[in-house]
Amino acid sequence: MTTPILAFILLLFAFIFFFQSNRQRKSAGLPGGRVVYTDTHGWGKVEKPLFYAALDLTGKPDYLIEKNGQLIPVEVKSGRAPEAPYDSHIFQLASYCLLVEKTYAKRPPYGIIHYENRDFAIDYTQELETALIELLADMKEDDLKREVPRSHEQVARCKRCGYRDVCDQSLA
Repeated sequence: MTTPILAFILLLFAFIFFFQSNRQRKSAGLPGGRVVYTDTHGWGKVEKPLFYAALDLTGKPDYLIEKNGQLIPVEVKSGRAPEAPYDSHIFQLASYCLLVEKTYAKRPPYGIIHYENRDFAIDYTQELETALIELLADMKEDDLKREVPRSHEQVARCKRCGYRDVCDQSLA
């Protein structure tokens, strides 16, 4: 009689652990699949950054998920989702896609930006890759200039800037 009770208790614990791990995976914004890389302390040791020397590009996606033989980068953002992901978030994710392709020789078909209340799957197209490479070239060029005008497309971001009080281009 004790063996069936013990088996039932073990089965119950297995179900609880499975349910809890599934809930944690979903709250982290992870699709189904195996976590093969993580930059969060909650899942164990933090991995080394990915690096692509040709563009001098380094990055650490929050997660890399292996699903059906494909590697999918996931970037987790705090806060609620905007109507559409910010360009900066899209280019950050595109950078991770490029780094994954160059590091693992597997081109991700898409990446995921996870917000508190919504996920966006961003296709990693040839057009996005080209735009990313052009942006990186522009940034490298700006890095060599003595003066670069600030980007002021978002008033709210300008208001939170630590340099607002001394900026001669401030919007706020």
